[in-house]
Amino acid sequence: METFYSLYPAFKHLHMTLIATSVLFFLVRFVLHLRKSPVMEKKVIKIAPHVIDTLLLLSGVILCFSINQYPFVDPWMTEKLGAVAAYIILATIALKANRGTLFKVFAALGAIGWVVYAAKLAMFKQAVLLG
Repeated sequence: METFYSLYPAFKHLHMTLIATSVLFFLVRFVLHLRKSPVMEKKVIKIAPHVIDTLLLLSGVILCFSINQYPFVDPWMTEKLGAVAAYIILATIALKANRGTLFKVFAALGAIGWVVYAAKLAMFKQAVLLG
């Protein structure tokens, strides 16, 4: 079991890299969506976010077990899970809602805002809303 805990830095860096990849890919897809680019119809563009986000979720679960802190047990982790859910919902709205460009831009900015909030929670491990 000691080997598992010694891998914590590697899983943490993998998790942070997947976060950056997920957000960057969302932003690229958002710009392509606004431009109505035919690239958005490519199979890899449709599948990649699911693969990236699944690996991101898996690395997050591994980190939870590594530090023995879990959603619905530790308030900061519960809040972080809520922030991630808000990111996913707003990113989906930004990419798929049948609304105007301004609405979609605000949804995308909101999604990024929730990612920033999740990062703050991860760094300081102090819940604001539930603490």
